[in-house]
Order: sequence, then structure tokens, then C-alpha cells
Amino acid sequence: MKNNLLYKDIIAISFMNFALFVGAGNIIFPPMVGLQSGKLVWYAAIGFLITATILPTISIIALAQKGGSINKLISPIGKFMGIILITICYLSVGPFFAIPRTATVSFEINILPFTGNSNIYLFIYSIIYFLIINIISLYPGKLLNTIGYFLAPLKTIALLILSLSIIFYQSGKITNTINICKNSAFSNGIINGYLTMDTLGSLMFGNIIINALKSKGIKKIKKLVYYTIITSFISGLCIIFVYLNLFKLGSTSNLIINQKTNGIEILSIYVNNTFGIFGNFFLSFLIFITCIVTSIGLTCSCAEFFYKYLPISYNKIVYIIIIISILITNIGLDKLIKFFIPILTIICPPCMVLIIMSFLSNLFYKTNIIFITVITSLFFSFIDVIQKNNLIKIISLNLPLNKQELSWVTPTIFIFFISILYYYFNVIKKIFFNIKIFF
Repeated sequence: MKNNLLYKDIIAISFMNFALFVGAGNIIFPPMVGLQSGKLVWYAAIGFLITATILPTISIIALAQKGGSINKLISPIGKFMGIILITICYLSVGPFFAIPRTATVSFEINILPFTGNSNIYLFIYSIIYFLIINIISLYPGKLLNTIGYFLAPLKTIALLILSLSIIFYQSGKITNTINICKNSAFSNGIINGYLTMDTLGSLMFGNIIINALKSKGIKKIKKLVYYTIITSFISGLCIIFVYLNLFKLGSTSNLIINQKTNGIEILSIYVNNTFGIFGNFFLSFLIFITCIVTSIGLTCSCAEFFYKYLPISYNKIVYIIIIISILITNIGLDKLIKFFIPILTIICPPCMVLIIMSFLSNLFYKTNIIFITVITSLFFSFIDVIQKNNLIKIISLNLPLNKQELSWVTPTIFIFFISILYYYFNVIKKIFFNIKIFF
């Protein structure tokens, strides 16, 4: 059994970590947020990095501490509720949204400019796209070779070229901040960090990273955590480097782009202006390789998760995921986003709280503190969505950070500390009661 990794394996796993996380949303959202935030771009960037980089990194480390077992991670909130929460997470970040989104984004960049908005072309493209993913996903044990040693380096080189071009060639003036971001640039960054789904995706990709480490002979928990921290740190720095450049791209693109432009259009216009005739080919390659790698990781993670709980073989689950993804892809990206953003906004906070609280699970394992805190965040994130979408006009809670759609934060922290005080009050009460009996 190995106790240490070779440097080439550390780099390969770091590349794989980086490649899995930098998906379609990760490239689309930063330039769009940068354009909207304008002079406040770095406030938005900090918020974005919290939910799109820092929390996902913490999630993988938390999972490594549990030996890669999602069951151990969710155990403080109970098996039943934990499985429901994680199942919704896997379905949302899997075949019901994230996987189809990669296909749709790839189609819009690579095919749509040449064919126009035709359903038949989207259908044909999705069949070919998911056939590639299906073939690779049937062999999860070879992901380190497929992604870590081959696809990830290609993706990294393409993103490096894009980032360096932004550093040396992007010279526009920073745009003015649009009205909706003037008082909420930071929270806007946090919300858009949600939408990359990396905090949720980290629970899925974390298993791939940890299994890759185990495949190299790293079995002990301390070593798993050690190498998870190293590889996550390396990939995290690379991701931050890419994000910051994409934010800069958006915030300095006012000369060629209007502020109602989405992330895809920003990138498309930029590469055409920067790389000329080769711009479309470069962007097509970048988006295709980015989407393919992320889709493979998500498909394998989903299949492995449901294989543990369903009496169906891994290969059959892969086929089911692919079929569902093809069907949902052909519904259209805009409809997907409108439907799933409220769901993601609801389930992200409890998942984030659960991940953070997992580091305290040994202190509160025999209590209901973690369960109560997670439920609180779930309840108030649900209230956030109701208020934002005016689903029930009777509900109107003017909590701190309400305008920033983060009103769940304050009550969650409050309930957490109240639960701790209540717990220790009872502990002290029992101690005094036992002392009284003793005397």
C-alpha cells in the first residue's frame, strides 16, 4: 500500500479536479457578473469566489474526512432526511439540470451560429454529445487516465490561453455599475456562485477525486485529507486565476458589448475581436471540452450514487441518466434555468450549512444541533424564494440581508448558537443534579 503520491499523480489529480469544476456555468457567469457590476466588480468577485471556489474546496475536504462516504457526511441530520436532500442535489446537479445545460451551452456555441434555432439540430447534436459521454462514463475506473492525463490538460491549456489574452489584450475601461448591483454587488456574486452549482457539485466530484486517490493506494483518512487539501489547493488557485480574468473581461467590455448581454455572447464577441477568424474555432473547442469533462464527471457520480441505493446495475443507471439528459436538453436552456434556479436557491443553503457543520460533527454528534441548524437554513431559504417570486404575498419577513436574498443567514446563525446554549445548559444542569445526589 502506498503512503505517498508521485508528483505526476498529484498534478494529474489536481488537473482533474480543476477540469471537473470549470464547467459551462463557471465560464458563463463571471463575465456576465463582471459586466453588470462594473466598478464594483471585485466585491462581486469576492462573493462569487466564496460560493463557487472556497465552499466547494471545503466540501471536498469534509468528504475526505469521512473517507469519501456521503452517508457519514449526512448522518448528523438523519439517514432519511439526508438521503432526500442529497438525492435532490444529485438530480439537480445531474440529469435534471446541470448535465443537460452543458449540452445546451455547447450547442449554442458550436452549432447554433451555423444552423439557426432549429429543434432537429439540437436533437441530433444531443444524441452525438451524450453518446460520447455514455461511452466514457461506462468505465469510471479509468477517469484519471481519461480526464486527468488527457482531457484536463487540453482544457487547462485552452483556459490558460483565454486568461493570458485577457491579461495582455483586454484594455477597455471599467463599465458603470447597473442599478440592481449598486447596493448588492457582493450578494449578487454569491447568488451567481450558487448558480455554478459547484457547492452541490463538490459533493459529487469529491467522490471522484477521493476514488482517484484511493486508486493510487492512498487509503488512510489522514493521507486522504492531506492529499485532498494539496490537490484542491492547486486546482483552487487555477480556478481563481481563471475567474478573476473572466471578471476583468466582463467589467472592461463596455466598448464592444451592452450590459444586457449574457455570458455566452460576451465570450463570443470577445474571442472574435481578439483572435479574429480563429476566434470561433477556439471558443468552440474550449466550450466543448469544458462541457464534456464536466458532464462525464457528473454522470459517473450520479450513477455511482444511485447504484448504492437502487437494485439496478451501474451501466443501466448510466443509460437512464443519458436518456433523461437528452430529453431535458431538448426542452431548452431558458426554460431549464427558470425552473431550476428556485430549487437550487432552496437546497444550496442547507447543503452549505451541512458541509460547514460536518467539521463540528464530533462535538455535536449525539445532539440535534446540526439537524436543527440545517432545517433552519432550509426553511428560511424556502422563504427567500417565496418572497422573491411573490408566490405567497402574505409572507413578508424583513430580515437582515433580505434584499440580498440571504435572509436565511442570520436566523441560521442565531438558532445555531441558541441550540448550543440550550445543550450546554442541560449538560450543566445534569452535572449539578448528579452532584446534589452524590452529597
